[in-house]
Amino acid sequence: MFKLSLNQLRISLGAALRDTNYNVHYNWLLRFKSKPIEVSNKPAIVFSPHQDDETIGCGGAIALKRSQGIPVKVVFLTDGRYGRPNWIEPENIIEYRQQEASSALNILGIQPSQTQFLGAADGSLAQLSPEQRNLLINKLVEIIQSFEPQEVYVPHHHDGHPDHEATYSLVDSAIKASKMPIELLQYPIWMLWRNPLSSHKYLQKKSKAYRLFIGNFKETKHQAIAVYNSQTPNLPSSLKQAMFSSHEIFFKD
Repeated sequence: MFKLSLNQLRISLGAALRDTNYNVHYNWLLRFKSKPIEVSNKPAIVFSPHQDDETIGCGGAIALKRSQGIPVKVVFLTDGRYGRPNWIEPENIIEYRQQEASSALNILGIQPSQTQFLGAADGSLAQLSPEQRNLLINKLVEIIQSFEPQEVYVPHHHDGHPDHEATYSLVDSAIKASKMPIELLQYPIWMLWRNPLSSHKYLQKKSKAYRLFIGNFKETKHQAIAVYNSQTPNLPSSLKQAMFSSHEIFFKD
């Protein structure tokens, strides 16, 4: 019993440290390190590792663009099978998360025709064989060349989650292979929370931070996030606070 209590204390202190680290660095980024940007009129694709990353990371940007009639497509790379609360049966989780994503994106203004689920196994993106990686990159190139975006949104390359970082790498390779002039914007999800001792990674001089004021679309984003009831209840408190901010942060190299 004593050992269990100590372990619980260790976990609690670790989470508290990460929350404090997140709050300090997020607010520092927002107030001092980032520059303001306006939403552009460029057609965009949002690449999301899992069903919820797109709304947490750039739901406000999506809603802003769609309110102005700007084309936006959202592509999910994995099936999200391991993001399963205990009240959903294993055989139902993939369909459940797709339904959540479709409902959330409908709130943000994305039609089903502009939503694509590639269905790679959750947790597999960093462990693909060379052949599997090439096949997936070719599929991403096909999507990019078909939609012809001028902007692409993707998780930060140091986001602290293997699927997120692999998504950046795969999409970056696809953009280069497409030979199209596309602006790449990176959205952070776990980067400031996952490892308090390595948060300096996002401070690389070549990477510049920008903040987008989402204004009245803050509430629209809240409504879309609320749809993800299988994912959001157990998120860290600091991440939830950032999710409900009036700004979204993006990085450009």
